[in-house]
Amino acid sequence: MAKVELKKPIVDEISASIKDAQSVVLVDYRGLTVEQDTKLRKNLREAGITYKVYKNTFMNFAFKGTAFEGLAPYLEGPSAVAISTEDATAPARVLSEFAKTADKLEIKAGVVEGTLYDAKGMAAIANIPSREVLISKLLGSLQSPVTNFARVLNQLAEKGGASACAAPEAAPAE
Repeated sequence: MAKVELKKPIVDEISASIKDAQSVVLVDYRGLTVEQDTKLRKNLREAGITYKVYKNTFMNFAFKGTAFEGLAPYLEGPSAVAISTEDATAPARVLSEFAKTADKLEIKAGVVEGTLYDAKGMAAIANIPSREVLISKLLGSLQSPVTNFARVLNQLAEKGGASACAAPEAAPAE
């Protein structure tokens, strides 16, 4: 079998995994211990992120003609790829959090929702809360005024309603 025939399935595998991806992040994993790498893979798997090590040339072929083509210049040295199809900021968040304990892990670059970011840009993306957290904060801020209004109405009801709050009327003359 020709070498090209052996490599095509790997390129197709990468292409299939990035087809519906919201974000793709490249990292340099050099210097990680086996224990650290195992823990990193576990953290990424729990967050629903695909993490694999591929040859740079395979990734380069898979990225051509896609929104991730801008990552080609960052395919130098050992590279691993983290791919998320659900939460666009999850790979950056998980990798950045893990890099605090494993200083050898280095985020090279990434594409989040079609925009290319370098290492500094990915660090900024990592600080964005997840979509679920943002939605819960929004709902909390929307719910707060309604809750406060309900409390005021409840306090009025406990005091005897609106008539108790009104000024007492003068007694009719006889």
